[in-house]
Amino acid sequence: MQEEINKVVTVLENGGIILYPTDTIWGLGCDAKNEVAVQRIYEIKKRIHSKSLIILLDDDRKLNRFVKEVPEVVWDILDYATKPTTVIYPEAINLPKNIVASDGSIAIRITKDDFCRKLIQRFKNPIVSTSANIAGCEAPKDFKDIAPEILKAVDHVVNLDAFEKNNEPSTIIKIGLKGELNIIRK
Repeated sequence: MQEEINKVVTVLENGGIILYPTDTIWGLGCDAKNEVAVQRIYEIKKRIHSKSLIILLDDDRKLNRFVKEVPEVVWDILDYATKPTTVIYPEAINLPKNIVASDGSIAIRITKDDFCRKLIQRFKNPIVSTSANIAGCEAPKDFKDIAPEILKAVDHVVNLDAFEKNNEPSTIIKIGLKGELNIIRK
């Protein structure tokens, strides 16, 4: 695994796009702080910019680096979630404009997946995590479901023995400035 992480870090450091197994489904990823790489993700997916992207972090203690203020209710959500959960936080900071939603929010998931956690720790930056599909098409449940045009567009396909993942997208919860909750996807 360490050899693969080293390869992926080199690709990310050079602004590349990866296709990787996340804690949910197969995803497209890049350095979340690299505006040009983020733009490439939108182009590969043929996704409109008004639909922002999710970023992965390896540790909830890093939330304050990318969110102006983390509402208290989030700590309970993260502690008690039984499946991967993405939280949309108000007031993103320290991220390029093209990854932040038009209302200033950012979607972040704290990954518990071993590969993803180790990758983010080694890379020392958040990584984009968006489903490996063209916008409007179904998200791939397995590697074999990924469209050839996606495979051709990325700079590196992560090569791990454990390709079978959760196969389900994360729960998505939007948190308001005063801690109000809105479940976007269960």
